[in-house]
Amino acid sequence: MKYAIIGFGEAGTAICADWSPEALAATKGFDLKTADAVNGMTARYAASGIAEAMSAAEAVAEADVIFSLVTADQAPAAAHSAVGLNQGALYLECNSVSPGIKRQNAEIIEAAGGRFVDVAVMAPVHPAKTRVPLLLSGPHMGAAAEALTALGMNADVLEGELGRASAVKMVRSIMIKGLEAVAAECALAGVEAGVDELVIPTLEETFPGFGWEDRIAFKLERMMTHGPRRAAEMVEVAKTVDELGLPSHMSASSVDWHSEIGEMGLKAESDDYRVLAAQILEAMKA
Repeated sequence: MKYAIIGFGEAGTAICADWSPEALAATKGFDLKTADAVNGMTARYAASGIAEAMSAAEAVAEADVIFSLVTADQAPAAAHSAVGLNQGALYLECNSVSPGIKRQNAEIIEAAGGRFVDVAVMAPVHPAKTRVPLLLSGPHMGAAAEALTALGMNADVLEGELGRASAVKMVRSIMIKGLEAVAAECALAGVEAGVDELVIPTLEETFPGFGWEDRIAFKLERMMTHGPRRAAEMVEVAKTVDELGLPSHMSASSVDWHSEIGEMGLKAESDDYRVLAAQILEAMKA
């Protein structure tokens, strides 16, 4: 078996981290940053034990299994870049996009002779890496599950039409990443008003055991570090809700907080939400 990874950022490097040496030696990776020496992509491929391709077409030409692990906004472009894939190759669309986008990308891949699989990554890739839980849907999910199991990966199949796995991920993100945005707004407003230490304990009383101080700190750090990527995912979450014929008020509003905090380019200086909130507030006022 030969493998290709399109998009070799955090998710791409993590998912193959625990593959066997034989599987890694049979893998080619491509990223839009590949040709940019400043980004150190060549060293990243070498450290991971896979070969560097200079184009997506080169990466997928002989691959039996292709992982698409790009940012949500680049998923359609990645599918178009893979149309020269090996006939019958499994194309694992692992990106956080709406079921509608997955179906559109499936048409591109299937028309090119590939086998499209809707893959939802159901948890952060760190620390699980190769064992991160994956949910598969679509007509080729069985073949994909076998291929992933052979790589030591953690895949479950979901019966029903292509896009169901993505729907699970997107609907879950309404709460997970929507809660991040709400927590950020609450914490920033509380710190700015000087009432956070009165408010947070009441949240703990209402939702005992949640660990609000630590949770808020973690959510702020995630938004600072990965805000743009999370914003792109929430755009897709809003599309998912729209595709269902429902208003996407909360999901659409969450995009703004993830984008605004992430684009500040801040590095978390503490695991205390007060310090992180102060960093963000200072940057907002600059």
